[in-house]
Amino acid sequence: MEEKFPYKGSKASYKEANMSYWNNRAESYSVLNQDELASEQRKVWGGLLSERIDAAFPDREHKDIKVLDIGTGPGFFSITLSGLGYSVTAIDYTDSMLEEAERNAEKAGVAVSFQKMDAGELAFTDESFDVIVTRNVTWNLPEPEKAYRSWIRALKRNGLLLNFDANWYRHLYDDEARDGYLKDRENVRNAGVTDEIEGTDVNAMEAIARKAPLSAIVRPEWDEKLLSSLGMMVKTDPDIWQRVWTYEQKLNDASTPMFMIEAYKRPEESSADSPVTRPANGLKKNPEKIPENSVPLHTGGKPDEGEEGGLTEAGGFAGPDGQAEP
Repeated sequence: MEEKFPYKGSKASYKEANMSYWNNRAESYSVLNQDELASEQRKVWGGLLSERIDAAFPDREHKDIKVLDIGTGPGFFSITLSGLGYSVTAIDYTDSMLEEAERNAEKAGVAVSFQKMDAGELAFTDESFDVIVTRNVTWNLPEPEKAYRSWIRALKRNGLLLNFDANWYRHLYDDEARDGYLKDRENVRNAGVTDEIEGTDVNAMEAIARKAPLSAIVRPEWDEKLLSSLGMMVKTDPDIWQRVWTYEQKLNDASTPMFMIEAYKRPEESSADSPVTRPANGLKKNPEKIPENSVPLHTGGKPDEGEEGGLTEAGGFAGPDGQAEP
């Protein structure tokens, strides 16, 4: 049964509006990626990505590990990974983003195979990649379940999926999230740092976000249930933002922390309930059987109070204790 598109209007019109926004945003977004590539962020992200990939494939040389970067934008992940010696293919749906990515890769002196492709419907053959990486993409997809199924299909057995995302624009649906978003803006002003929304067409982006089904729900719980139901072994890290974000990013988005989803595709001989030889610490093996296409896109409850998130009890930011814009 095909997943229903959860808003008024066609999937085509949503994609067109989305593509138009990101095409227009490509140049300014590329500047942000160039800053990341020229800063400590390249080392921070490269260290995390290679740590997780090398843990999954300890006996493989980087050049023999095929990585797909989905929604590459101006190419930060793909350039970083290629620079570390991985064999990288990167896709994006917008021409302007791909043009920026190609220029950035050439400037960095790395080789990446860039292709124009819909992140929600990959055109690659089955089991083409060892690793799939993506950042700040899933929340923006009109049919996220369909996309996940496509990604799993393109992933080799024992392959690794690393998805970095956040509950972007949940403040449009939740009063508590809205209060946190406004507090972030206040903290940014008080600290005298650049507010990331200054480079964003807020009205256009919020209009898109209101049509994106994942903006309204609490994640990564939804992703974890879905991926487990599709036979993946899954663990999540809700505190990964503490490791990878800069002080400025933490100020801007303290109320919307980035999480990491780390999921492994089971070997062919294993059923959903069979043990597998994988880095299994914290991985969930189908915690509950979920029939196909039955993970609902609902708003769920609010996050538990008292969880760490970089905020003081009074709602202020906790401070620069270490280190993506949607």
